[in-house]
Amino acid sequence: MTHRINLALQGGGAHGAYTWGVLDRLLDEDDLEIAAITGTSAGALNGAAFKAGMAANGREGARAELDRLWSRMGAVTDMRLPAWMAGNLSLTGQFARAIEYSFPYTLADTVSRMTSPYAYGPFYTNPLRAVVDDFDYAKVCGQGGPDLFICATNVRTGKIRVFSDEAITTDAILASACLPTLFQAVEITDPDTGRTEAYWDGGYTGNPALFPLFTPGYPEDVVIVNINPLERDEIPKSPQAIQNRINEISFNSSLLRELRAIEFVQRLIAHGNVPKGTMRDVHVHLVSDDELMRELSVATKLLPNPYLLNRLKAAGRLSAERFLEESRQHIGKRSSVDLRAMFG
Repeated sequence: MTHRINLALQGGGAHGAYTWGVLDRLLDEDDLEIAAITGTSAGALNGAAFKAGMAANGREGARAELDRLWSRMGAVTDMRLPAWMAGNLSLTGQFARAIEYSFPYTLADTVSRMTSPYAYGPFYTNPLRAVVDDFDYAKVCGQGGPDLFICATNVRTGKIRVFSDEAITTDAILASACLPTLFQAVEITDPDTGRTEAYWDGGYTGNPALFPLFTPGYPEDVVIVNINPLERDEIPKSPQAIQNRINEISFNSSLLRELRAIEFVQRLIAHGNVPKGTMRDVHVHLVSDDELMRELSVATKLLPNPYLLNRLKAAGRLSAERFLEESRQHIGKRSSVDLRAMFG
């Protein structure tokens, strides 16, 4: 029996390699079909690679395309950090904190808050452009593989925009991953209105947006790959810890709002307050490793060095394995996440 699911892939910079591992493990399951993917930032890159690979050569094509993406990401050294830091760091909780307190990182972080990415003038380049340009957009935007939705934030209106089909371009993916303190806003012209709009990271308004997955015809099961810790027990007190927690809360807030709305609809359906079939009874599943992610920080999101990426990939595979063992039997039947307890 084939189980059909949707995927919701969070953004989080280099931490998106965790999602690489999750997808790599899910591809092992021949009876698991991905119908649609919604992704933001690193989730958008993972989604584009997955879809292009599936369209080209099925599961092995998707695995190869994800491997190629993160191999190229490991070669990116210009993420507004000194090159020696981006290429020679190991992954431990202690070292993550050492990075935050190091003079080079502190200097780079301070400069990013006091200057604008527009200060680079004609010398500005987005370090991700070469990686994103490399996608085969005939396949990313084509009919093969799962449907793909990519989220970005309209700077003028503050509203989310979801790109799909032929609207998914290099600029759309770069917009989804555009942190405004690091990168210049990505400008895209709306073919319907002729108006050019500027976009920032989709994490501010949808990390990722779930509502595109509620379309009739898609399965009711949504598997969220979460890479921003939902909870931290300790109160952050240092400047670095405070800034890190602000980042996590900001990039989880839109997702939590949608999950709360899903929980409300689930209660309405359970109590018979709405006619059957009026609203979709979404089954929510979660793949995460908050313990690992709490050891990391916003600093390590900017460090796509190979050791970091491969550690995160391995962790993602283990989390997906745990999800399959514990929650696979719920797919098609009910949520494996207790949303009432989450919001109670």
